[in-house]
Amino acid sequence: GEDFDADKARYHRIIIMTDADVDGAHIRCLLLTFFYRYMPELIARGYIYIAQPPLYGLKKKNSRSTKIEQYVYNDDALKALLAELPNPDKFDIQRYKGLGEMDPDQLWETTMEPRRRTLLQVGIEDAAQAERVVSELMGEQVEPRKRFIQDHAKDVRFLDI
Repeated sequence: GEDFDADKARYHRIIIMTDADVDGAHIRCLLLTFFYRYMPELIARGYIYIAQPPLYGLKKKNSRSTKIEQYVYNDDALKALLAELPNPDKFDIQRYKGLGEMDPDQLWETTMEPRRRTLLQVGIEDAAQAERVVSELMGEQVEPRKRFIQDHAKDVRFLDI
């Protein structure tokens, strides 16, 4: 809020790391809304990042090894990968419900290790549009949010329940 001074920030990289599923996206939106409303200078200075954990892990079926052969970060990438594989039936697909389902080595390898991880830097390209969307979807008024959901419900193709 008013007491915040970005010049006193001790860290210049704040990484939001949430689950790769819809619930994680909701939590990420809440955190981004917090930074947008109360510490917008951190976004303006490029200090906010989003970590990209995988949603799936593929390993060979009937293998004694628990090693994940390939990590996949979203449904579209999984579909594309399975189409490329000569024999996709030879793989088990593990869907991670959350970061807690990964062992520490997997989490380090995919999401935390600086040389391998993927971070998205948060920025604002259109301040007027950002303000409108945050106010409409994250504000105190229920009606705009309800109207948005009703208007866009027909566009939902994949529902993560």
